[in-house]
Amino acid sequence: MIPVLKTPAIFGNKPLVIASHNQGKVKEIGEMIAPLGIRALSAAETNTPEPEETGATFAENAVLKAEHAASATGLPALADDSGLVVPAIGGAPGIYSARWAGPDKNFARAFEQIEAALADNAPDMRKMDAHFTCVLALSIPGDKTQLFEGRVDGRITFPPRGNQGFGYDPIFIPKGYDITFGEFNPAEKNRISHRRRAFTKFLSFLKDAA
Repeated sequence: MIPVLKTPAIFGNKPLVIASHNQGKVKEIGEMIAPLGIRALSAAETNTPEPEETGATFAENAVLKAEHAASATGLPALADDSGLVVPAIGGAPGIYSARWAGPDKNFARAFEQIEAALADNAPDMRKMDAHFTCVLALSIPGDKTQLFEGRVDGRITFPPRGNQGFGYDPIFIPKGYDITFGEFNPAEKNRISHRRRAFTKFLSFLKDAA
């Protein structure tokens, strides 16, 4: 169980901006920081638009988003950049995970693209090794941006299963399980996810900075 902490002094008693307009991510991160005594605001609540993600890595994009939100609001900001990596198709969708779903966030379309790409590259294999990666970036105005990375290995499966979670969850089975993240109870998913693993490192940083 995560201990309840006072709002970290490094935040100067200011709220933390979750630098995302993805409501699934905002909700998931919000649930993780709720026991920490941190007051959180979403980027939408601060009227902060998302910057163009021009980085070549998850880390670069996370930093870009966190620093943009911190600069725009003058508040500490936490950004997440994460995605599904499938080595058999060159690491795609990777940092382009959200873009594969298009502006309307149609992940069913993204699933079809992955399945088609696998059929082209490995027609006899329907279940492929994959992993989710998450990088959290914490930007506090005037301080160095901090990075925290988490990863969970597993495999993808078709057809999609489950309506819990969001994004690529319905096609990802974490190692050691036989159900997709889309079939997980949200609390159980949060306990083992890539975002949780990155968040655990973030929590350790806050404890050390207290």
